[in-house]
Parts: sequence; structure tokens; C-alpha cells
Amino acid sequence: MINLDESICTNPDAAPKREWLETNGLGGFASATITGQNTRRYHGLLVAARRPPTERVMLLSKLEETLIINGEATELGTNQYPNNTHPRGFRHLVNFRLDPFPVFTFRVGEVELEKTVFMLRWENTTVVRYRLNAPPDTTAKLVLRPLVAFRDYHALQRETAAPFVDIQEGLVRVAPAGFEPALCLAHDAATVYGESVWYHNFEYLEEQARGFDFREDLFNPCALTFELKSGQYANVIASTERHQASQAEEFAQHELARRHSHKGAQETDNYLRALYAAANQFIVRRGKDRSTVIAGYHWFTDWGRDTMIALPGLTLTTERYDTARDILTAFAEHVSQGMIPNRFPDTGGEVEYNTVDATLWFFHAVHEYLERTGDETFVRDTLYTHLKDIINWHERGTRYGIKVDKDGLLHSGEAGVQLTWMDAKVGDWVVTPRTGKAVEIQALWYNALCVMSNLAVRFHDSTMNAQCALLASRATASFNQKFWHEAGSYLCDVINDDGTPDASLRPNQIFAASLPYTMLTPERARAVVAAVENSLLTPYGLRSLAPSHPAYRPRYEGDSLSRDGAYHQGTVWGWLIGPFITAYLKTHERSPEAIAQAREWLAAFRTHLNEAGLGQVSEIFDAEPPHTPRGCIAQAWSVAELLRCEVEEIQ
Repeated sequence: MINLDESICTNPDAAPKREWLETNGLGGFASATITGQNTRRYHGLLVAARRPPTERVMLLSKLEETLIINGEATELGTNQYPNNTHPRGFRHLVNFRLDPFPVFTFRVGEVELEKTVFMLRWENTTVVRYRLNAPPDTTAKLVLRPLVAFRDYHALQRETAAPFVDIQEGLVRVAPAGFEPALCLAHDAATVYGESVWYHNFEYLEEQARGFDFREDLFNPCALTFELKSGQYANVIASTERHQASQAEEFAQHELARRHSHKGAQETDNYLRALYAAANQFIVRRGKDRSTVIAGYHWFTDWGRDTMIALPGLTLTTERYDTARDILTAFAEHVSQGMIPNRFPDTGGEVEYNTVDATLWFFHAVHEYLERTGDETFVRDTLYTHLKDIINWHERGTRYGIKVDKDGLLHSGEAGVQLTWMDAKVGDWVVTPRTGKAVEIQALWYNALCVMSNLAVRFHDSTMNAQCALLASRATASFNQKFWHEAGSYLCDVINDDGTPDASLRPNQIFAASLPYTMLTPERARAVVAAVENSLLTPYGLRSLAPSHPAYRPRYEGDSLSRDGAYHQGTVWGWLIGPFITAYLKTHERSPEAIAQAREWLAAFRTHLNEAGLGQVSEIFDAEPPHTPRGCIAQAWSVAELLRCEVEEIQ
């Protein structure tokens, strides 16, 4: 699906910007740049999820590789140390491809070494395989030095007491005192030499650019030496389980068959095939028997808002209806005071409910599920009671000032708490304070009321139907009176607590036109879409603030303070292209000309899949050309909305 040639692989500027990602369905992953250079604290060959999908820990950072041909050694790795890149193995990297696993091809003279990396589903296990392609008389050895870290994946490691190293036949087990789990390295090396050496001061350049700590020490427990002839494999299986290297081929064939069985795997359009494959990487287990959605790799876990927004594209477009049902059930089980969780913490503790929109997106996800499946039984028996409870809590009031006001609009917010998706906060500084009545919250609230009213009719609940119809009618009258900005022909972003409108031109208004149920007249819906198109649309999504605004920030860069200050002040969000396309096609009656225009607007993402997180879609982009991708290299709602648009909107 992705194929990068020597011109990129050997380019010291371009290659480190290309990152690959393997996932295991538990929240664990493997990832690095195509050169093998780790530029983030999150890069490594085995990041294990101890309590799926959370409590992720770095175990195997990388394998240092030396290829010895007829007695002459060539280093294939690439590392950044203070003022020095050493070794510079990327000079021998002639190809990288993703089909479906990451495959790296190194060339030294007439000899090629192909490396393949993949993870096993439902296991904290990464398989690394090397295959030699050389003239028959070549004598070759491959020396691998595992570099390990036993730490939380957000942290960095400095030299400490050496872990316990147990070298057995075909297995090296590394176990620091007081840390679980141990790392098991199954291998078929000819010889093993116990080194127990610390490597110091690896530098992670992306962390440095982001203003974070960026130096780390890694522990080398041993050196594995493989004797290779042309066509032979060298195998290493890094895992929290005990495996045998002889299982590597079986694992490879099983993973190939599994991935080729997914919907979309046989697509002739490489871009669509890549989007289907990308979507599968976000569906993970929560605990032993529930499913959820990782919001983004490398550092996000499962968030209620992101999960509900991404659910249609990730599970319904891909026809994973059982998974959709499982996710909806998992979040329904955690409804509290009429709210679904905003976030499940990384390391246990109380579930967080600081969100106003996640619960309203839950209604949209239920509606979309029912539209695709017709599964009234599941919705009635498993979800309906929770949905009624949510409506009642919102009407009488729940956490964080969330309550239907006397004008029928939904108020939310308390000092110092961010409840909408524009949630950047630095210390006590709330970057985009939206306390009061935010425009997309009203659109979502009205949509939820209409969804609930329809469900009540299906399930013969006349009382709930009447309640929702009355609430929806009151909301519609107030919304059109208070939010319409006549001078600009668009919707205000927030009605503040003092009743004054914030007329900042933001993308949040697009949901008033894109959701299935709208309070806008057709004329106003078209005007909203036009305003968003004229001021916010870019090739990679919508700007979060119009360039004409004094607070507009064109670049997302610098330290944490600078980046958070730009996060929703101009920065482009890829996922917003989805609701924009939906709203545009609705307001243009899905004419052939409109569909052609939508295809043109989506075209840039075809190139993007080769530029940052390979085969994936980034979280955000700079607001101005060249629209550099930023944030997470793989974002669930970005992939979900693109896939939904490609398959359901513009086909």
C-alpha cells in the first residue's frame, strides 16, 4: 500500500519524518521512523498494555543491527546522540513498504537484508524477521543488540540498577526488580553473548522540538549473532509471553490471513485499502470482554467524545456491527448522572466525566447504528433506558452546570473546566473558554432530542416522545433567534453567560448543518457552509479559527505553552473535513457537481498517507501552507471521517 524508494529512505531530512505503526488490539503498539531512528519517547518495538487499553509500558526500544559480510561489518541502525548521528545506517536503506507489515530493505554491495516487523493480535508480542538475499558464496552474520527500557511510555529512563538477565536456549528473559511484566526475547541465533551494557544519551528530536525532556539511557542485555545464507531468516520474538522462534513463520502467515480477511483488504484503490487497514488499528479491547476506540497514537487512550464521533466510520462503514454494539454497551455501562465518560485514566482511578458533547455524540452513534442495522432489539433492550435517563438528567441538570436553560438551550460550563472538544488548557489558562451555550452543543442537543423522539415512537413511549418534541421546539426558536450573526451570515460560536454572543468564526457551526436533524432553514444552512468554506476550509480539513481573528495562530509549534495556545486558534483539524463534506452535499442536494467538488477537496489526503504516519491520518495540520502535519501521527476520528466520506458520501 505504501512504497518509499531510496530517494526518501536515504534522505536525512525526509526519512525521519516518516513513521510506521503496528498495533495489537490491546492498546499496545510498535512504532518508529522508517530508518529505525527513534525520534519520540513513544517509539519502540514493543510498547505493552498491561491493563488493556491502558497502563502502557515501553519494553523493547530497538534492535541495534550489524551486518557482517565476508568479515566486513556494516552498521544498519541510526541513532541521534548529542551533536552526533551514529551510526548512519539509513544510507543503506533502499526501500520501505507497508504491505501489510512494515518491510525495510537494506543493501550493502550485492547483498540485501529485508526486515519485517509485525505484532500479534490480542498479545503484547512483536515479531521481527530478517531475510538475506545474497550471492551463493556469501558468508554473512547478523548481530542484534536489544536495547530495552522498563518504564511508563510517557516517561524516560536513565541508567539505574541493571535488570536481571536470564539466558536460556533460544530465549533471553530480562526482568528488572519490582517491574512487571518481564521481557522475553525468543530467537534462533547461533550464539548469545551476555553483555549487560548501558547505552547513554539517545536523543529524541521530536520530543526536543516539543519542549520536553528528550534524552534517554537504554540497557543492552546481550548480543545475538545469526549465521545467514541467502534465503534464510533470522527471527526475534519480543513478548511478555514465552514463545519459540520457530513459531515466527506460523505467526506471519496467521497475521497475513487475518488482515486479508478484513473488509476493504481486497480494494483495488490503494488509498481506500489503506484507510480500511488504518481503521482497524484503533479498535481495541477494554478489559477482557469489551471493545473501545484508541483516540490516537501514540499517546491517547480511549475518550468518549472521540469514540462516539469515530464509531460510524470505524465500525459501521467497515460493517463491524458486533464491535459497534460492544462499544455502545461498554459506554452505556458507565453512564453516570446522565453522562458517558470523557476519559478512562491511564493508570486506573476514577472515570472522568468532564465533557458535555460526548454524551450527545452517543445519541448520534446510536442513531447511525440503528440506521445501518435496523437492530431495534439491541437499542431497546440495552440502550433505551440509559438514553431516557440522559435526557432527564440534562433537562433537570447534571455535573459542570450542564442543564437546559429556560430558553430551551443547553448551558454548560464551570470556571476552569473545559467541556467541549476545544479543550486546551495550560495551568489555569483556559485557551478557548466556551462556558455558556456553545453552538455545536445546541446542534447536538437538538439532534439527540429528535433521535430520542423517533426512538420513543418506535418503542411506543408517548410520554418521552412528547417531552422531547417540546424541548426540541423550544430549542429551535431560541437557537435561530440568538445564534444567527446577520452581518456575517453565519452562526455565532457561543452565547456567553451574560447573554452576549461570541461571533468568532469557528468550524463548530458546521454541525448545525451536517447532523441528521437540523434547526436551520435551508437558506441558513447554505450560508453556514459558504462561510466555513470561504474562511476555514484547507486541503487537510477546517481551520479552528478564521484568519481574520486577532487570536489566529498559523503554526502549531514550539513548547507546550505555544502549542496549546495554537491548538484551537487556527490549527487545522483533519476530522472536520467529514462533517463539512456532509453539510456541503446536503445543502447542494448531492448534485453531480457537488460530489465532484467534494472529491477534489478530499484529494490531498491521498498524498498525506505517504508523508507522516505512513498509511495513517494525522491529528492536526498547520493552518497555513505547507500545512505541516502535527500532533498524533494516527488519529481515529480523522481516519473514520475520511473513510466514511470516501465510501458513503462521494461514491
